Amino acid sequence: MTDPHEPERLRALEERIAQAKGAQAPRTSKGEEHFSQANMAWRMVIELIAGLLIGFGIGYTLDGVFGTLPIFLVLFVGLGLVAGVKTMMRTAAEIQKQQLADVDVENNAGTPAGDERD
Repeated sequence: MTDPHEPERLRALEERIAQAKGAQAPRTSKGEEHFSQANMAWRMVIELIAGLLIGFGIGYTLDGVFGTLPIFLVLFVGLGLVAGVKTMMRTAAEIQKQQLADVDVENNAGTPAGDERD
């Protein structure tokens, strides 16, 4: 075991272990990061368009069933737009939360865990 009177040696060992783990960690290239960001952008665009198309379909169908002017069409296209934007904002918050978690992990990777005996 280790001598409890030598915390410097223990900290140095923890730092070397952390450096070794950091050297073995997989690194993402700029191309992979760009590809991931492009996927998220397309996901958000598709969510907006899906909301609009679903609203259009519901509104057009209701107008056909009731024989009304395009009242339901306009109403449901507006609701579809609102739903699409809301979904996009939820996705953006999810992406931001993930990026903040990644930054936290990167910042805390170099600091050794605190020792209870200190």
